[in-house]
Amino acid sequence: MSDDSFRVLVVEERGGKRSVGLHDVRVADLPPGEVLVRVAYSTLNYKDGLAVTGKGKILRTNPMVPGIDFAGTVVESASPAYQPGDEVILTGWGVGERHWGGFSQMNRVKADWLVPLPAGLSLRRAMAIGTAGFTAMLCVQALERHGLGPTEREVVVTGAAGGVGSVAVALLARAGYNVVAATGRPAEADYLRGLGASAVIERAFFTNAGRALEGERWAAAVDTVGGPTLGGIFRSMAYQGVVAACGNAGGVEFTASVFPFILRGVRLVGVESVLVPPAERRVAWARIARDLPGALIDQMTEVIPLDAVPAYSETITNAQVRGRIVVDVNA
Repeated sequence: MSDDSFRVLVVEERGGKRSVGLHDVRVADLPPGEVLVRVAYSTLNYKDGLAVTGKGKILRTNPMVPGIDFAGTVVESASPAYQPGDEVILTGWGVGERHWGGFSQMNRVKADWLVPLPAGLSLRRAMAIGTAGFTAMLCVQALERHGLGPTEREVVVTGAAGGVGSVAVALLARAGYNVVAATGRPAEADYLRGLGASAVIERAFFTNAGRALEGERWAAAVDTVGGPTLGGIFRSMAYQGVVAACGNAGGVEFTASVFPFILRGVRLVGVESVLVPPAERRVAWARIARDLPGALIDQMTEVIPLDAVPAYSETITNAQVRGRIVVDVNA
């Protein structure tokens, strides 16, 4: 690599063959945008794993640089909102899908896609949170917006050992809720209790056959799994309970009785994190910086170099990753 070039991870399909590898490119090769950012860290999310392995139709451009988020330092800016030296975060907006992604040492993007790094967060810890943690905070905010407040009842998080689930467990526990972590990997029980879970149950609790209505247990739920797991949650929701759904690793369809909705007033709230307006993003990131101690963030984080992304993409799509994977694009 020469002094005026930088490394990117490129996924390309040509002649029916698919390749994933590191390439050297120049700043002139970047897409147009108002702000040029020197990327410090990205993350490996489940969606990134699907994009890199080809197990999901994530990439909309060929060839493509994946990576749906990044954190770094502004180098050049045509926007008054940012100046050289500013530290920034980007999640969503189709970056890493339709637009040049975070698995790159440099990127050029629209100013409105960026969020200033909140006080109290480092660039590495911001990406330890990343899209997954940002989504988890949006779920917590959705639960509170739809009625979740102080309660003696339990709040359950499914897929709790994954990226979104880990941060959701930590955020809810720090907010004072009695959090139950549901996971398909019972060996992660100690890890989840370390994040603040008061109890750990197997995900099969929700997929085993049961009545349309079971005893009232959950005041609220964050479901990162979807499929039969989501359908099973409703059976034990308490009166006027609320479920925030944000994932589909367990399937895109679910079956549920109408009884929880018409007899207990249960609410299902969908949470998406790609097109959230900038003002709402800043509020969510400020609360993350306030509510998650750095030591807790580090506890759920593993850092890997850029060239390890292909191997780890296989691991994350096979549900074998715990917590958050930070990608040091300069390592």
